[in-house]
Amino acid sequence: MASRWTKVLGAGVVIVAVGAGVAWALTKPDPHPDTYWADLGEPDIVNGEQLFWAGGCASCHAAQNSTGDALKVLAGGRALPSPFGTFHIPNISPDPSAGIGDWTLAEFGNAMTRGVGRDGEHLYPSFPYGSYARLSAKDINDLFGYLKTLPASSNVAPPHELQFPYNIRLAVGGWKFLYFNDQPRVELASADEKVRRGQFLAEGPGHCGECHTPRNSLGGFEPDRWLAGGPNPEGRGTIPNITPGSRDIGSWSEGDIASYLETGFTPEYDSVGGSMVEVQQNLAHLPKSDLEAIAAYLKAVPSR
Repeated sequence: MASRWTKVLGAGVVIVAVGAGVAWALTKPDPHPDTYWADLGEPDIVNGEQLFWAGGCASCHAAQNSTGDALKVLAGGRALPSPFGTFHIPNISPDPSAGIGDWTLAEFGNAMTRGVGRDGEHLYPSFPYGSYARLSAKDINDLFGYLKTLPASSNVAPPHELQFPYNIRLAVGGWKFLYFNDQPRVELASADEKVRRGQFLAEGPGHCGECHTPRNSLGGFEPDRWLAGGPNPEGRGTIPNITPGSRDIGSWSEGDIASYLETGFTPEYDSVGGSMVEVQQNLAHLPKSDLEAIAAYLKAVPSR
């Protein structure tokens, strides 16, 4: 009898070990190989700056209420409340100690597009790498090149304040397995070049869905409600629906949307408010053709 139970126990240990191995293989950090970041040449600083504004880097990484040149001091430190705890946004200035001044392109790129930190750890998806994953290696090289031109700051952000089990980074691998991908958020049949450009900007660097799409209890997007609005992920108020079925902007034309992004004024001459103020101010730095592309995309997505 003892021999029988020994065999059963042994089989159970093997099963658990195999299961743990499979789980690790599916959820371990998965950076791009070094060759992915090789031979990209000199960065295009102009494109890098456009990606900087499209990505809203200053909205999170510059000090609160910054204006003018202060928007380019990416010292970090802001608190980002969430249902999972409070995240503190890091310094991404060129400072070699407090910021990313001595990071390699591969380290920066894998953080941006794979959610993998410098030490090979999972990054929390409060950093919207799920959207930035749509940037190409060239885009990342251009953005990294531009960030190196900005002022350095020695500010050190405090650590995140997360309760168990959200403070276990290994669990982020399970979240990535369920929700992380670099595929289009919506399939747009017969989309022309303008709409495809808008899709890249809105789903990629602009990361519009990070606020405008509702999430489930694990923080994953509800894919059939893309851009349909919902509770503010930071806990206060609601974020509007921006699909063609929206009560807020559903009746706006492409021109109305593009003008709003450029000027901050609605067709009724109301001004932009709330958290959208910083977003609009960032997007206003983009070429008008890009704003028109975003508008075309928003008119092309499924109505919710």
